[in-house]
Amino acid sequence: MTTNTTMTAAVYRRFGAPEEVHLEQRPTPSPKPGEVLIRVHASTVSVADHRARARDIPSGLGMLAAIGLGLFRPSRPILGMDAAGVIAAVGSGVTVFAPGDRVIASMDAAFGGHAEYVCLPADGAITRAPATMTLEEAVTLVFGGITAQGFFNQVAIGPGTSVLVNGASGAVGTAAIQLAKHLGADVTAVTSGGNAALVTSLGADRVIDYTRQDFASGGGTYDVIVDCVGNAPFSRVEASINPGGALLLVISDLWSMLRSRGQSRRSGKLVTWNVGKPGADELAYLVSLADSGRYQAVIDRSFDLADIVDAHRYVDTGRKRGNVVLRVTHAETDTVVPSPRQRSI
Repeated sequence: MTTNTTMTAAVYRRFGAPEEVHLEQRPTPSPKPGEVLIRVHASTVSVADHRARARDIPSGLGMLAAIGLGLFRPSRPILGMDAAGVIAAVGSGVTVFAPGDRVIASMDAAFGGHAEYVCLPADGAITRAPATMTLEEAVTLVFGGITAQGFFNQVAIGPGTSVLVNGASGAVGTAAIQLAKHLGADVTAVTSGGNAALVTSLGADRVIDYTRQDFASGGGTYDVIVDCVGNAPFSRVEASINPGGALLLVISDLWSMLRSRGQSRRSGKLVTWNVGKPGADELAYLVSLADSGRYQAVIDRSFDLADIVDAHRYVDTGRKRGNVVLRVTHAETDTVVPSPRQRSI
């Protein structure tokens, strides 16, 4: 497979508005020993990309964010926490993957997916893409799926477990609904009324319209609450969690993080913000669900790399449902017929 010496990448040099992101030509990276080079066909523009670009950080986490993102200017100028593409080259010692393999991968906080090529360790969070999905569909498994699964790995969910997903229509929320239903849970989705049909189609047993009802004051109780919004601290929802239950804080501020261990010890209910470090095994599990028809790709809109500013503007509205896909390069080797299980909105 021929690899160009330069690549197009979406780069930002300053924190701020979507217009800070622009296209540049950059040297194509070369895989080091133990690494693979992916020709990226698709990535997503996620809430994490918005937060990094805009320095829109939960309260109290500014200094921690500066360590990872950069103090005065971005330390990682290419955003994109996930990628779906084709292996273009492998470094020495790599035997698990070969050029031409279709893969999905998570770069996590290392970013780099909004470019035509990205390198990552072959033993990292990378696995072969679902055979039943195009690469644009397949990339939607990564950010939301691996985040939801990382939290669910810390709790026991099975038939009859009651799970409430707050912020159920986003990338993590739509993944959490599907994963919880696969495990046999009874799922309540909290979202706006306009998203009721979407979350119901993914398996939600009931929907609470947050514009009409506060789930925390409605009297219902749950074994597991997944907070994908950041407005359900333990102090607000403790009474809504059954004894021995859990609050999974997908989004949390510093105060919630600092108090979580003491709250868990005092109440006997798990309060955690730590997603752990899901890897290739978790991605492979998601792929198995997709290939067996038990996990849908949820795509709100797709944008070409040339329209990266428009993609960021749309994510900034906060109205994204599921995933916003970024088409980076044309998948000329990707001949999979689009799956009927894709949920396009």
